[in-house]
Amino acid sequence: MKLTTARVIVVAVAAGLLGVVASLMMSGPGPLLRTEPGQRLAQQVLQANAPPVPEGVEVAERGAPVPRFPVEQLDGGQWTLPDDFAGQPLLVNIWASWCPPCIEEMPELDRFARSQGAGGVQVLGIALDDPQAVRDFLDQVPVDYPQGIDSPGHSDAGVRLGNPRGVLPYSVLVSADGTVLKQRIGPFKHGEIDGWARH
Repeated sequence: MKLTTARVIVVAVAAGLLGVVASLMMSGPGPLLRTEPGQRLAQQVLQANAPPVPEGVEVAERGAPVPRFPVEQLDGGQWTLPDDFAGQPLLVNIWASWCPPCIEEMPELDRFARSQGAGGVQVLGIALDDPQAVRDFLDQVPVDYPQGIDSPGHSDAGVRLGNPRGVLPYSVLVSADGTVLKQRIGPFKHGEIDGWARH
């Protein structure tokens, strides 16, 4: 009898947590999601209920090195993460041109990128989108930081950086030596990145 009660409690707690995360995702980031403990909880819930990652695809975890993977540059060429950005911290922002919260935070990401100077945090956008749609969007809303492109799917850049559910926007802070420091689900509001990117 005790075992059944314990199972009911565990299921109820898990359902409650899923409900909180779903509510936050549907109604926008609330106070909980804007905290580091809230972000960790959201990550745990989303990863626990994520579809399986294809065999051979490594997924980044907080506190561990970013697994090496290629990123196509929007205008041709290719980077290898994290190697081609080593030596300085890196903020990677996963976005799409059809994602309203992604679009809303882009001026803030651009402001932050411009404020960093040569030795600060690098910013890299990776759009999970059609290349022409991204080019058209960036013609209307230009940003100064580099842009990569990837096709959405079970092994895209977001998945590899620890976001197997594909929630957008999604940001990751990587140390100068390629270690995942922080992960964030949801958009940044004005002024938030500065504090979040301090490590």
